[in-house]
Amino acid sequence: MAFDKTLNFMSYRKLAQIVSAILLIVSIASLSTNGLKLGLDFTGGTLVEVAYDKTADIGSIRSALEAAGYNNSLVINFGSDQDVLVRLPQSNNSQLGDELLAVLNADYEGDIDLHRIEYVGPQVGEELREQGGLGLLAALISVMIYVTFRFQFKFSIGAVVALAHDVIITLGFFSIFRLDFDLTVLAAILAVIGYSLNDTIVVSDRIRENFRIIRKSQPEDVINRSLTQTLGRTLMTSATTLLVLSSLFIFGGEIIHGFATALIVGVFIGTYSSIFVAANMLLALGITKEDLAIPIVEGAEHEDHMP
Repeated sequence: MAFDKTLNFMSYRKLAQIVSAILLIVSIASLSTNGLKLGLDFTGGTLVEVAYDKTADIGSIRSALEAAGYNNSLVINFGSDQDVLVRLPQSNNSQLGDELLAVLNADYEGDIDLHRIEYVGPQVGEELREQGGLGLLAALISVMIYVTFRFQFKFSIGAVVALAHDVIITLGFFSIFRLDFDLTVLAAILAVIGYSLNDTIVVSDRIRENFRIIRKSQPEDVINRSLTQTLGRTLMTSATTLLVLSSLFIFGGEIIHGFATALIVGVFIGTYSSIFVAANMLLALGITKEDLAIPIVEGAEHEDHMP
């Protein structure tokens, strides 16, 4: 997909700044007030998987558990419509599996098998939460170092701001809509960082190349031309990625809904940030062709004139 005419992306940079600012403010406000709805991996609790001999009625199972005093339980299909996953708040009851089966069998005519029961302690959950946060921070620092050496310091600032922008808005989405945040979602957030970085690197590489080729244009014109040249690749990559993620979201089952949702939101935001946020930061930092000039090795200018 190629564009014959250079698109003036940077004429919308102020509008993009306003949109990004609104999204960031709303996300940060929600994270500060509501926080994240942490899943079993981070809070600790019990996970029980049971198998019915015919289609399970999720609504009846929830009602039976609530009537038995198992409040705040999460009941979802796992794989097929006969397999059920039950997540319960923290419990030290070693007989929980048997008690749960007794509750479910009381109102069901058929066979129910207990496949597994797992317990995650609060200390393990807290440790996972801390390590997850440190992992995100380490990823952003590594990106900044890499882009500084690969391109230039101003590019690293733009890349890290774009990545932080994507991560905060994706986390804000989960906070606002009260979606479960577990280890699969954390993995998706790290994947969003990788996806957005790849897109930003492609755009940055073209910007650097055009700054060295186009000598008499203003930085804004060079960035517009670079974004136009990479737009086809960006849109095709995003579209094909979203097709796969949409299939995972629709057909992958409840267990990976959070993973697919985080990636879908991240791909949309990452595509937007690679076009507007990172490039916008370059203009804000005053990028010029001198910043990207190829350094001349000492003595090379004399060698060029040698007979």
